[in-house]
Amino acid sequence: MSSYTIDDLRKDVAEGRIDTVLACQVDMQGRLMGKRFQAEYFVESAWKETHSCNYLQATDMEMETVSGYKATSWEKGYGDYTMKPDLATLRRIPWLDGTALVLCDVLDHHTHEEVAHSPRAILKKQVKRLEDMGMKAYMASELEFFLFDQSYETAQASGYRNLKLASAYNEDYHIFQTTKEEEVMRAIRTGLQGAGIPVENSKGEASAGQEEINVRYADALAMADRHAIIKNGCKEIAWSKGKAITFLAKWNYNAAGSSSHIHQSLWSLEEKPLFFDHTGKYGMSPLMHNYVAGLLAHASEITYFLAPYINSYKRFMAGTFAPTKAIWSKDNRTAGYRLCGEETKGIRIECRVGGSDLNPYLAFAALLAAGIDGIENKLELEAPFVGDAYGGKDIREIPRTLRAATAAMTESAMLRKAFGDDVIDHYTRAAEWEQEEYDRRITDWEVARGFERA
Repeated sequence: MSSYTIDDLRKDVAEGRIDTVLACQVDMQGRLMGKRFQAEYFVESAWKETHSCNYLQATDMEMETVSGYKATSWEKGYGDYTMKPDLATLRRIPWLDGTALVLCDVLDHHTHEEVAHSPRAILKKQVKRLEDMGMKAYMASELEFFLFDQSYETAQASGYRNLKLASAYNEDYHIFQTTKEEEVMRAIRTGLQGAGIPVENSKGEASAGQEEINVRYADALAMADRHAIIKNGCKEIAWSKGKAITFLAKWNYNAAGSSSHIHQSLWSLEEKPLFFDHTGKYGMSPLMHNYVAGLLAHASEITYFLAPYINSYKRFMAGTFAPTKAIWSKDNRTAGYRLCGEETKGIRIECRVGGSDLNPYLAFAALLAAGIDGIENKLELEAPFVGDAYGGKDIREIPRTLRAATAAMTESAMLRKAFGDDVIDHYTRAAEWEQEEYDRRITDWEVARGFERA
């Protein structure tokens, strides 16, 4: 929750410090979509509600009006949704002059009920399930990305060829190389901190030009809100300095992929750590055993929400710190699920499956739904894997393609019960469209490989 209130905004508007308010909903891709309000109008009336075309929750990456959705279509006329600002998310945006931002819930224009397939509503539903069980989730997502010396405009004009990375070598934890990138990374850290997002650190990652930003954990909804704002903010700050950032999961065959590792733990509403039991092996409580067992039992079913694009599956390569096996292990970065903080109240499970291209609301919701199912059905946790999971035989694999992940999601009784049939059908259509668009495209690799030799 932001400490910046509507009264603070009114004062800033009256005294000339804020002249623009961004009212944003989060779309299916996890991007911020909305309007730039003249601040005087926002504090007069738009802080209560505004509107948007309902196609914003039924488009692809390129804003195509995709056919096949039940919720919205040309036949239905593409009417309005109501955007209801959640004033708990209101904040100043330091890297944009005179600007504040608020995230909005997406409501049906007629009933004012939340639109079930909107990402924020999907996560809120799982948060409510936990609250009804007397629990809440704390989560943290680590975001990796690549930083380029070109601007977005220059990169696009070049056809995304011959891009110049911010560094020429692997800069994992490298202080001298990241010193050379501080103009951008310091601006990101201080900008996010000023926007009410508590930053812990940034660091070089395991490839040339690769960065990571880490912020403090929060309750699931607040962390998803932070994640969405972080991605948008990183791009805006880099752009303002003539640089470009990509959150593509695998931007280049020779480079490491970019991940979004998700740390998760359950606590009581009175702030008691429910995953910790000092008498349990590794400090794990029976509840944590059940939760992690749920993650593993439904690992294939939830993969789409961790890896939503064709490109996402190019990241799952052995020996790259991206997992290929959906198993759990104790402090082992070759596993899809890693136990962290053993024997402490900070004990948690880290999901290493997700890429930096995921939508945090959908990913968090899917993980929570799987974990809740494990708790409700008291699923037993298998023994932890020991050793190099990349070379492990006859162990659970992460789906290797979007097709496989889509089929697992579509056929999941657990997800249909947790999210609702209409929601799963909606995202099944999104996945099908992504696959259809890719299947009819000709890649540079195909042409280079077969132009002469085919």
